[in-house]
Amino acid sequence: MTGAVVVLALVTAQRLGELVLARRNTRRLLARGGVESGAGHYPLIVGLHAAWLLGLWGLAWDRPIQPAWLAVYLALQVLRAWILLTLGSRWTTRIITVPGETLVRRGPYRFLSHPNYLVVVGEIAALPLVFGLWAFAFLFSALNALVLAVRLRAETQALRRVQPSAD
Repeated sequence: MTGAVVVLALVTAQRLGELVLARRNTRRLLARGGVESGAGHYPLIVGLHAAWLLGLWGLAWDRPIQPAWLAVYLALQVLRAWILLTLGSRWTTRIITVPGETLVRRGPYRFLSHPNYLVVVGEIAALPLVFGLWAFAFLFSALNALVLAVRLRAETQALRRVQPSAD
């Protein structure tokens, strides 16, 4: 088994675990009166991330690992963990707002309105670079930027509907 297979297997397990957590949190938020926004673009996000990961499996499984880029990717995972711990049961892969709840302003949200998207942007680029796949990193970064533009607009509008002073 190559180092690349180990890295990809761990990333895949992480992503699947996050989907389970997100689904559980989504159900809980909706049960508390949460409202989903931007559901129309959600399949684009899922498709993009699935294609990214499947593409990496197809192209990178036997490639050498670049330790510096792996360190960058691992640092992003520390930030991801901070985000998940900060949001707790409010973290999900969908845009769910619960009327009456205030925005989270602790943890990384003290510094940025959308730190999770910064992590995702970094991950989309850094993981392919772990395997020296520069063109793949560029392609998926560009595609992610297009999807993220739609996503950020939808999330910002949803947050403003719930709390007009939202960023």
